[in-house]
Amino acid sequence: MVFTKRLRDGIRSGRIRCSVRVWMRPHVKAGGRYRMDEGQIVVDSIRPIRLAEVTHDLARESGFTSVEDLLQTAKHGRGDNVFLIRFRYVPPGAWEVPRRASEERDQPRARRDSQASPDSRTKLLHRIRSSTPKGSPKKTSGGV
Repeated sequence: MVFTKRLRDGIRSGRIRCSVRVWMRPHVKAGGRYRMDEGQIVVDSIRPIRLAEVTHDLARESGFTSVEDLLQTAKHGRGDNVFLIRFRYVPPGAWEVPRRASEERDQPRARRDSQASPDSRTKLLHRIRSSTPKGSPKKTSGGV
């Protein structure tokens, strides 16, 4: 994804986390990584929207002063499909935890366990049991 120079500081700081694009077809995909300066833009989502959904609040969230300002930048080609792209900036050398793993980690353990399927629990138990070396001495209580 290419951003105008005046938006890049806001993107790097995390203040700008969405963009409205007018394209013939999508040019990015969710989960895709795209170079920006030294870091990367990671696309969290892309969805088609109607032009009427481009509001003053969305323009401000995208780093523009008005809807007109946003559309003047967004409409630079032949496209007529409007897309809302949500993303995050990853600076160079930063470690990034995949989004789903971090969201899962924030859930209480009981909730995570209740969401696991019975089949996945069975597979996990089987892996644990099969990883114990056979013939290893069993612990006994007391004595030498």
